Amino acid sequence: MILDYIGLKEINGSLIVLDDVENASFEEVVDIRLSDGTKRQGRIVQMDGKRAVIQVFEGTRGIALDNTRTRLMGHPMEMPLSPGILGRVFDGSGHPIDGLGNVFPVKRADINGTPINPVSRIYPKNYINTGISTIDTLMTLIRGQKLPIFSGSGMKHNELAVQIARQSKISDDNGDNFAIVFAAMGVKNDVAEYFRRSFDESGVLQKVVMFLNLANDPIIERILTPRCALTVAEYLAFELGMHILVIMTDMTSYAEALREFSSSKGEIPGRKGFPGYLYSDLASLYERAGMVRGKTGSVTQIPILTMPNDDVTHPVPDLTGYITEGQIVLDRTLDSSGTYPPVAVLPSLSRLMKDGIGEGYTREDHSALSNQLFASYAKVMDARSLASVIGEEELSPTDKKYIEFGKLFEAQFVNQGSHENRTIDQSLDLGWKLLCTLPREELERVDDAILTKYYDKIKAQEKTDKENKEVDSTATA
Repeated sequence: MILDYIGLKEINGSLIVLDDVENASFEEVVDIRLSDGTKRQGRIVQMDGKRAVIQVFEGTRGIALDNTRTRLMGHPMEMPLSPGILGRVFDGSGHPIDGLGNVFPVKRADINGTPINPVSRIYPKNYINTGISTIDTLMTLIRGQKLPIFSGSGMKHNELAVQIARQSKISDDNGDNFAIVFAAMGVKNDVAEYFRRSFDESGVLQKVVMFLNLANDPIIERILTPRCALTVAEYLAFELGMHILVIMTDMTSYAEALREFSSSKGEIPGRKGFPGYLYSDLASLYERAGMVRGKTGSVTQIPILTMPNDDVTHPVPDLTGYITEGQIVLDRTLDSSGTYPPVAVLPSLSRLMKDGIGEGYTREDHSALSNQLFASYAKVMDARSLASVIGEEELSPTDKKYIEFGKLFEAQFVNQGSHENRTIDQSLDLGWKLLCTLPREELERVDDAILTKYYDKIKAQEKTDKENKEVDSTATA
């Protein structure tokens, strides 16, 4: 039996309080009818005996204590799902905003998801090609992984998110079963329009499901956005057998909304004002990535967050780093120098890449090349530190070669155009080309067999090209 409750006990910001509520449950959806006949929706966010605290999605402006009718719907918030959801654009709470009408659902699913038994999970192995050399070669994205991007305010993380969404593909078949779920939280109107226009112009919109929560939208909608997006991703992956890449930006906006929401409920704040349950709340989102035994699909996550004051110890990046399987860190110095994407190689890593690269997945030299590039670039940083003290002229010949290698590595390997889509082979070949600027004896992370196949081959080719060039110039003279 559904009851209507007339009148409210209290209104506090976006929260309303009901007393003497029977058979209510946490996260239950509530319909609210105002005295003028208009309708709003909310959900129960706190239960205290027979007292229910309800968060109103559209805000409480115009709601009176008297004559407001509240109806408990008896179910949590659900997302309508169907195969035709691909190519659609929704607001943060899952309502279509693309002018194409409502989704005709084949089913509705709880936005909080269904718990996955850890025993039924499969270890991720196959990789996703993003077309970006630094990511594909040095911190490879594995299908079913959660790999965040740590950025800073004003850096080019939005451009990077769009490029990943536009270029990403899988190696299986022709990639028809690959799609993107894109969730933007707390973005400005111009940024939201940039996302929509970029996908439309590049022709990938039909393979993208977009959720756009604007900065002036209610905070409760911001809390719902990633949950709606992940519900769609799970449906497409585990029921339709697709491989889904979920890009969520910006998780810091989400955490700020959670802090504001927690404060309005009067909860005691934890670290830097964030609620004590921030870790478990983020985990409830990130742990919805993965692969399930008996299902062909997968859910891969790239959460993007901006670190306040570029502080990696801030609660949001700190807790995200605990939960996720690596990170891609963007560097402000590289960004200021015009390098795109400004990926800081040394603090970035992918914890799952070791089992998803190599022969049968990418190429047999991938692992050795990756290790050597990391080691060589670390020596570049050491040489630069030494040069800043004694001057570059006083460096040893080997250190000077590392300085030169560092310049080439940042200019050619890290730096690439926002529309440049490199295959994995192109990225690996470029890595070898740069390593060939160093003496062979410095490449101590690579087996002799691989060095003979790639390093010596490139060196021999360079020698031949040089000789041919000299012959041509002599003949011309």
